[in-house]
Amino acid sequence: MIKVDKVSKTYGNHKALDNLCMEVLSGEIYGLLGANGAGKSTTLNMLLGFTSPDSGSIKILNSRTNKIIEKSQIGYIAENVNLYPYLTGIENLDYFCRIADIILDYNTLTDFLVECGLEKEFHSKRVSEYSKGMRQKVGISIALAKNAKVYLLDEPASGLDPVASNELSQILKKLSSKGATILMASHDIFRVRETCDKIGILRKGCLIKEMKSNEVTSKELENIYLTYMQA
Repeated sequence: MIKVDKVSKTYGNHKALDNLCMEVLSGEIYGLLGANGAGKSTTLNMLLGFTSPDSGSIKILNSRTNKIIEKSQIGYIAENVNLYPYLTGIENLDYFCRIADIILDYNTLTDFLVECGLEKEFHSKRVSEYSKGMRQKVGISIALAKNAKVYLLDEPASGLDPVASNELSQILKKLSSKGATILMASHDIFRVRETCDKIGILRKGCLIKEMKSNEVTSKELENIYLTYMQA
């Protein structure tokens, strides 16, 4: 469970977050929509512990025990995945798993890459030969292999073709069905509508609208988003 309570953050003269309140329940996928500079990345960076709020509190809790979840139980997928270009896809996955004290055999590593949409013919090729979308798939497999309790995603479908993007949605839904808490920041209105249970619109650091995805169509969501962005 993610709890953000009256959080504000200022960088110089820029107020990145303004009294932000939001909650993501266990087993829920929450989509955070907003333009560049709306505060999406700042929110994720706080949840990851990279920066601290000026006021308010952020907590990531186990909903059963109400205890703080350790960083090792948080999976993060960035918009631009940083991998070692001289290693292959499967070597990158193996390396980052070992850093997290996760030892997997070759077949299991392969299964994770396949599940995330990376064709087997590329598993043993150096990442320097990969497209952005292929690197993104390796990044998703790294997060998936952690079997985390919480997943934080920053534009996770960036660089993915429609088929791979849909596969990502199915993976996230599978994780949420197992009780994972998922927060996804994105510009992709359609993907957020198709993937998430709840949607929040962030503008100038404020959560200005929140709704359930099954209460709006993609077109209605687009109209709502544009109305708030142009206000």
